[in-house]
Amino acid sequence: MDENKINDAMDENAEDAEVVMLTDEEGNEHAFQLIGEAELKGTKYYAFVPVEDDNDDGEFFEYTILKSVMENGEEMLVSIDDDDEFDDAADYFDAFLNEEVDYDEESK
Repeated sequence: MDENKINDAMDENAEDAEVVMLTDEEGNEHAFQLIGEAELKGTKYYAFVPVEDDNDDGEFFEYTILKSVMENGEEMLVSIDDDDEFDDAADYFDAFLNEEVDYDEESK
């Protein structure tokens, strides 16, 4: 599998979008929509946006990046503690999410 292959989970139909419940450090559950996943250097990363964003001012697009780790034979999503690893994943998702689509090119 190509190390930089990304599977776009964004869907124009919100009904079909994958929504997951994530638990924060205090044990509170929050609903997030999966917007993308990538495998970089053998590790899977996932990008999520909150389903209900109370701070939606239209100027900033915030998302959460978590990585997949195996614990006791079960896949777990955890935060990225290493700054360099986080920067690499964030750069990758930023580039993907900020791509501009050339609609004229697509219609050819």
